[in-house]
Amino acid sequence: MTTLLLLGAGMMFLAVALGAFGAHALKRKLSEEMMKIYQTGIQYHIAHALGLLLLGLISAQVEAVSLVIWAGWLLTAGIFLFSGSLYALSLTGVRKLGAITPLGGVAFLAGWVLLIVAVI
Repeated sequence: MTTLLLLGAGMMFLAVALGAFGAHALKRKLSEEMMKIYQTGIQYHIAHALGLLLLGLISAQVEAVSLVIWAGWLLTAGIFLFSGSLYALSLTGVRKLGAITPLGGVAFLAGWVLLIVAVI
């Protein structure tokens, strides 16, 4: 429980910091297309950081705590792979980095499926 709450809080801090950085430092440096890509990374980062906080709270309510913890690790991996690849793509313009993004999406999906199984 504590690990998930710490991960969630840390990821939220990082999302807010990166969002502010994007809004203030990158707005004039990135093209509109690259800024949209960066913002998509922020959007998914925030959503899944909130998910980590939720998992931390849920872990105290279910018997299958290990599945909830694994779900949290998958959401964390998803943040790094999905959002991280979008941040890198938008900052560098290297389109091949977009090939990493679906791996993060799969990690997100797997994490949510594990939560469903844990709750059932």
